[in-house]
Amino acid sequence: MKIGFIVLCVHFVRLEQLNFKGDEGVHWGIQNGLYLSRSTIVYFKHNDMESLENTLEKITAQNKRAKKLRRYIVVESVYQNSGQIAPLDKIIKLKEKYRFRVLLDETNSFGVLGRTGRGLTEYCGVPIEKIDIVTAAMGHALATEGGFCTGSARVIDYQRLSSSGYVFSASLPPYLASAAITAIDILEQNPDLTSKLKENIAILWKGLSDIRGLSIASNPESPIVFLVLEKSTGSVKSDLQLLEDIADRALKQESIFVVVSKRSTLDKCPLPVGIRLFVSAAHSESDLLKACESLKRVAAAMLR
Repeated sequence: MKIGFIVLCVHFVRLEQLNFKGDEGVHWGIQNGLYLSRSTIVYFKHNDMESLENTLEKITAQNKRAKKLRRYIVVESVYQNSGQIAPLDKIIKLKEKYRFRVLLDETNSFGVLGRTGRGLTEYCGVPIEKIDIVTAAMGHALATEGGFCTGSARVIDYQRLSSSGYVFSASLPPYLASAAITAIDILEQNPDLTSKLKENIAILWKGLSDIRGLSIASNPESPIVFLVLEKSTGSVKSDLQLLEDIADRALKQESIFVVVSKRSTLDKCPLPVGIRLFVSAAHSESDLLKACESLKRVAAAMLR
């Protein structure tokens, strides 16, 4: 569903003059949406604000005469390809300095980051009004299907008139919308859920800090704990196979299921592949400690 909503979010303004600046670590769904927009796309180095500013400055200088050019910075709140958290406060400063707009994907942060789980804006102390378009899939923290796109009334009204998702498809089934609303109500009524999640992330981080042959590439507060090889085999294909062998062994011998970050052949993300662990507030401390010990045993046996 993530691909669909990013595609629609970008696709509905395709008839305008558009220029997108995207983080090179963005998920395939975002890459695909940008490609289908038929706009000018420039990627900057992953989570590198110096690279972003240099890119914005260069593009601004090249397009001084383009009065109707709509320019967007496209980022994920929590990157699925690395587990890193976007420095939104710095991005907003650059947005305002160079007069760009921001399209933020909150799929992996909504219901997770911030004191009450309101996402990256709350986490970074950025007013939501400073974000032009926010999109997210609802299959993560809300445990349902579909997604949403929010912004100013002008943006959303225009999307309703121009988006192929409204013209050629159907609205979200009422029961899925109801499930999402109920999930949000549960989050609001149980603030201890986000606190529990933060505790679980810390437990997993501590338990995997000394795992042999692997290192944690993600942010310490990210709900995605991302493990990468300390020493690459020399090719993405071989790295991926080694990680899949580790995942298979963890499942067969330790009954621990982990996900390897597979990439599409069209995926242009240059970041290292890795093992992606999704932490939940529903995990018990014993669950997480068992997972840590099991992964350590498998890694020690296979990454000597």
